[in-house]
Amino acid sequence: MLRLRREGFYTDIGTLFTLFRYRYIIFIRQVSFVKYMSITEASKKWQISDRRIRILCAEGRVAGAVKIGRNWSIPYEAVKPADARVSHRKAYKGLDYDFSLIDGMKQKIDQHRPFPKRLADSLHDKLIIEWTYNSNAIEGNTLTLSETKVVLDGITIGGKSVIEHLEAINHREAIFFLEDLIGNNDSLSEWNIKCIHGLILKEIDNQNAGKYRTENVVTLGAVHIPPKHYEINLLMQNLIMEYKEEWHSFHPIVRATLLHGEFVKIHPFVDGNGRTSRLLLNFELMKNGYTPIIIKKENRVRYYEVLDHAHTTMDYQPFLEFVAESVIESEQLWLSLLE
Repeated sequence: MLRLRREGFYTDIGTLFTLFRYRYIIFIRQVSFVKYMSITEASKKWQISDRRIRILCAEGRVAGAVKIGRNWSIPYEAVKPADARVSHRKAYKGLDYDFSLIDGMKQKIDQHRPFPKRLADSLHDKLIIEWTYNSNAIEGNTLTLSETKVVLDGITIGGKSVIEHLEAINHREAIFFLEDLIGNNDSLSEWNIKCIHGLILKEIDNQNAGKYRTENVVTLGAVHIPPKHYEINLLMQNLIMEYKEEWHSFHPIVRATLLHGEFVKIHPFVDGNGRTSRLLLNFELMKNGYTPIIIKKENRVRYYEVLDHAHTTMDYQPFLEFVAESVIESEQLWLSLLE
């Protein structure tokens, strides 16, 4: 795992407190007004045994379930988890790739751990600014790279909308939250995905932040049409099951590629799917010890083309090559500074 906090990124108490505050705030925002039911009530509602529900909660397959002592509290609106005993294996194509160069560079990077604190801090700052700028710019945010840095320093840019300022600030908070998940070795879940998305749209669209869409959507410029809104809950459950139970034998970069591609194919939220998917991609890379990547604004056309190709043909080869090239570029940057 690429534990960024151990490389000197989170060494001061103020930063640690801030990270705790992010996690606490998003938790409170999500559960403050949620109606909960007991295991027994859920058992009657879903027509499955108490024991099975406890297992599902422990596996993280009941979105929003909270353990208090020995008991579980389940959101009343939680959807009954899909039966994992039913196979949902998909016929993905194009998952073969020679990762020897990438893994060789990773080994060289690992030999330099722990990184010098000053270098680690500067790389982290560079990552946050460039990742935030490019991910937002892909979605139409007009802040420049230098303006993004200024906004993240707490300064307002004249002539730019409040939403564009919030998109930059929120994306940084989402990165911090992502790093917090990785540092705590938290597993991927629908709950954590909703928390990440909740941060992306915080104070921009609170009504839809962290909530699956309840309307149908189309993706401009793409052949693929996202699924109907009433299919989202089951599709997201199946995605998490695939990720945990069927992708474990894949190379981490293949898993990261599939996670991004299949998530954005579902398009579970009204807005913010692209930024969330790029965060999830780096979540999988970083927790497996790879350097995070930045999908750049100037590569947007190719990025959209290879994604749409994967969505319409199940052939992930072009997108996998795109991600692998980005990993190589990232590792080369780190090695140029470490050696």
